[in-house]
Amino acid sequence: MDEIKTERGGISVEAAQIFPVIKKWLYSDKEIFLREIVSNACDAVTKLRRLISLGEAKDIEDDFKVTVTLDKEAGTITVVDNGIGMTEEELKKYLCQIALSGALDFIEKYEGKEGGDASGIIGHFGLGFYSAFMVSSSVDVITKSYTGGKAIKWVCAEAGDYEITEDAEDELEGGRGTAVVMHISDEGKEFLDSSKLRAILDKYCAFMPVEIYFCDGTEKEEDEKKPVNETTPLWLKAPSECTDEEYKEFYRKVFGDYREPLFQIHLRTDYPFNIKGILYFPKIASEFQNLEGQVKLYYNQVFVSDNIKDIIPDYLLMLKGVIDCPELPLNVSRSYLQNSGYVAKISAHIVKKVADKLVSLFDTDREGYEKMWEDIKTFVEYGAMRDAKFYDKVKGAIIFRTCKNKYVTFSEYLEGAKEKHENKVYYATDPAHQTSYISMLDAEGIECVVLDKFIDTQFINAIEMNEAGVKFCRVDSEIADALKDGDAEEIEAVKNVFKEIVPEATALKFEKFKDDKIPAILNVSEQSRRMEEMMKLYRMAGEGGNTSFPTEATLIINTENALVKKLETDEDEDKKKLIAKHIYDLSLISQRALSADELSKFLSDSYEILSKI
Repeated sequence: MDEIKTERGGISVEAAQIFPVIKKWLYSDKEIFLREIVSNACDAVTKLRRLISLGEAKDIEDDFKVTVTLDKEAGTITVVDNGIGMTEEELKKYLCQIALSGALDFIEKYEGKEGGDASGIIGHFGLGFYSAFMVSSSVDVITKSYTGGKAIKWVCAEAGDYEITEDAEDELEGGRGTAVVMHISDEGKEFLDSSKLRAILDKYCAFMPVEIYFCDGTEKEEDEKKPVNETTPLWLKAPSECTDEEYKEFYRKVFGDYREPLFQIHLRTDYPFNIKGILYFPKIASEFQNLEGQVKLYYNQVFVSDNIKDIIPDYLLMLKGVIDCPELPLNVSRSYLQNSGYVAKISAHIVKKVADKLVSLFDTDREGYEKMWEDIKTFVEYGAMRDAKFYDKVKGAIIFRTCKNKYVTFSEYLEGAKEKHENKVYYATDPAHQTSYISMLDAEGIECVVLDKFIDTQFINAIEMNEAGVKFCRVDSEIADALKDGDAEEIEAVKNVFKEIVPEATALKFEKFKDDKIPAILNVSEQSRRMEEMMKLYRMAGEGGNTSFPTEATLIINTENALVKKLETDEDEDKKKLIAKHIYDLSLISQRALSADELSKFLSDSYEILSKI
């Protein structure tokens, strides 16, 4: 047999071929170029600080900064740092070879040594520098290493051709560092605008760890001395070192929202993962308000994204805040998260912290918690519906407002109901409309809770699924046993007159109430009403067409009422029908609002009754 030949080698990539790919496809937004170049400048300073802490760089003043300069006339944007700089050999290694990361080389060499920490370095992929070519026709790099030697100038066109020469040091402060001069192309002219560049710096670089100054030739001298960023954001401080006013000021600064948040959660975890941040609970004006908040993701103080649904579950998206996690698995452009089990663990940790905060507020300051409940209940209920684990964590802190404007927990309500209606919760959706039902229950010492938001009625379905044997009943869905005074017999004459009045689908029933002042009440079964509400929800969402669910209504006639007894003996049939119709209409009003036609007929009947008095 012929000998099989094997050839081995490594794949090579020509810069001329990869440059167009980087320029067009690597970054989704052109504006990211400034974030990348400024990040590299901050890394250069971080590296030098690390070497100083190790004693490998000496006699260097700690006056580090990054300067971004716009020269509209020359058509350039220049980013200068006074960090570590590069030798000619380093420049050739890291700029003339794509995807070779100087940051990773530095971390590998110095991480773990005593005297400092290199974990604050931002760059990792060795590609960020080339984002400059998205907006530039050519890029100049002037650099000088902190070790001394000559300054080197590297000039590269967008096609990838470059030249290296010695250069004067007039671009570099302190005789070291790097200046990146971007000659903006026609396609990038929009970035030769002072307000646009400042907005990009505010968005991506507001919390970078090195002071950043922006100059466009128009600032007054005193303004040029003010950095555009805050190098030690509040989330880096320990919670014990932060005041309430600092939390509020940080919230106003980051989100431009001058309504005070309800409270905040300060995240600070080093193990088993590194995550820091602050999450705020904003006030919610109504359940139909746009509940989408804004949680900004940072990577070593560099803004990455505010679309972080992989980290924050949908029911937490109403929160506002910042999260800084330098260990997140980002894609090459540092714009999106890569799917990872690590992300899922962080998500679970954040959910736990939110639940713990709610329970802690309830346990330590119940009065204050009750005052803010109406502002947070929509969020809590939605979260409990979406996530059974979240429900388990916070169920002890879920409270209900009673018709007497007191708050009770679920367990407290059930404890108080043991004797008269065990495992049954009575609720009102419209206390003003359902006042007759509430009054009957109140007279017998039965408490009613208020569930007057659309989400409330969906939430109780979730509770019933999680709490075996518990049933929620609207006050107009059934007669509580405690309201009855023994058994009642049907009154045939009364039954006959009501059968001519009420709709055929409405059942008739006789009960002996303890309260003899109410002639009749109309009940709609809990199950059929919930099904009808569900059908309405589907129709609102464009599903289910005109599907409706038959409503199971029952008119319950009180045999103890004097007016009902009179209907039994009165021989004037027209008068009996008029009274019976009025009794039914009154029971209908206590159940729901009358239609225009129903209201018109009710008023007409009322006037007729008055005329007979």
